[in-house]
Amino acid sequence: MHTNTVETRKVQTVGNGTYTVSLPKEWAEAEDVTAGDTVTLHRHTDGILAIQARNRNGVHGRNDDADTRSEVNVRNGSSVRTTALDPPSLEGTLRAAYAAGIRTVEIAHEEPLDAEHRHAVESVCRSRIGTSTAKTDVPGTAVRMLLDPEEVSVTQSVRQLAFIVEATQRAAIESVAAATQRAAVAERAEHAERLSAMIDRTVALGMADLEAADAIGASRSALFESWTAMRELARVREAAADVAEAGSRMDDPPAEPRLDELREIAATVRSGVSDGTSVIVGDTGDETARQVLEDAEQVRERIDAFDRRLATAEDPTPELRAVLSRLRRTAERGGAIAELGLRRPIRQAGETTGRTAEAPGSASQ
Repeated sequence: MHTNTVETRKVQTVGNGTYTVSLPKEWAEAEDVTAGDTVTLHRHTDGILAIQARNRNGVHGRNDDADTRSEVNVRNGSSVRTTALDPPSLEGTLRAAYAAGIRTVEIAHEEPLDAEHRHAVESVCRSRIGTSTAKTDVPGTAVRMLLDPEEVSVTQSVRQLAFIVEATQRAAIESVAAATQRAAVAERAEHAERLSAMIDRTVALGMADLEAADAIGASRSALFESWTAMRELARVREAAADVAEAGSRMDDPPAEPRLDELREIAATVRSGVSDGTSVIVGDTGDETARQVLEDAEQVRERIDAFDRRLATAEDPTPELRAVLSRLRRTAERGGAIAELGLRRPIRQAGETTGRTAEAPGSASQ
């Protein structure tokens, strides 16, 4: 078993002035590295130099024999093969392979896939960017997942996701007044889900594969922040779907004064999510994040006050109160995104000073 250890080693020079550092003996033996073997050095944008061994087949990493006995077998780290499982399991396998960065899933089957299996495959291809199907030389179907990390800007994808989620939430609020907006909610939510899956795949590749991280061109801390923002935006999207669902249960839309107040609150909540995301992608700074946190607290108080009035109103309004609950949850997610945005300037300040950093914009105690 490998253990995480920290060692310090002296940098030395050889005859032509080249700098050298010796490799730990335990690591070399564990990776079957001996004198005369070749290792790969990876230089990263975050200043890390990583050493990676090659196995005897010239493939990075080590292949565990146990993998070849599993239901889904990894081959060269880029392809898996599986049988035509029951449709739910097949769909789950394809989604997991996409998220893991696998390039091809070969589905082995002697007979043509039935309608349910075809629907499972097509469902994944529709909901995942960069996927397609093809016949294989042997009986079976191949699902290609050819989206390369260098083709994706994670920052731009998060920026675009925030825009789509904002449009989804706006349509959800309007669906409370007009049922015709509910189709727009579903359409935009589906678009957001596809984009979220692409971000998830790209970040997973960058975190797991050294060369992929270089191709993406972002530090691992930045990738993790983008992934976390994507997850928060997914929760905003889910809350918007719940708003539309609550609206569909209303016999009549809310009275105009209540509807106007609902729209005003929703606009403030959306602004918080959008502004918080702008900090994550680097469009604005930490002052914007602090303003979002302040506004989020105020809008939560306003939502609670509105909810208390509804609780004591003569006409029962459980669906409208459910909408307010989802708006409050969305405001909380906007605040969480803003807090996430504060991490980068705080971390950068710490890297610059080399000592315990004071949060940017804060006063000394």
